[in-house]
Amino acid sequence: MNVTFDDKQPIFQQVADLIEDDILKGTFRVDEQILSVAQFSQLFQINPATVVKGIALLVNEGILYKKRGLGMFVATDAKLKIQAKRKERFHKELLSNLLNEADKLGLRTEEIIDMIRQWRGE
Repeated sequence: MNVTFDDKQPIFQQVADLIEDDILKGTFRVDEQILSVAQFSQLFQINPATVVKGIALLVNEGILYKKRGLGMFVATDAKLKIQAKRKERFHKELLSNLLNEADKLGLRTEEIIDMIRQWRGE
């Protein structure tokens, strides 16, 4: 897996986002073990402490849970929590930025919807 980390957000957050992406895609399923810290560290060529911090973030959010001596596993409602969190972020950040830019350009709601439909091939 070839991942390029960007400078816009901390690497530990990007690691957490990658794990969330894999949960959403079904790569990691409910009660399934995720890769170990050492595996993530080696795979992405990053410091293990950075991986630990990203995983800890997901544990604190209830997306992952720890089985002592075994590793980290996907929580039962992980997918729903990720979707809810990302929908909120989509609304607050992405949609807000999109609409602010649309206002600057004088785009009407119908024009924006048409652009979205065209982008999706509908």
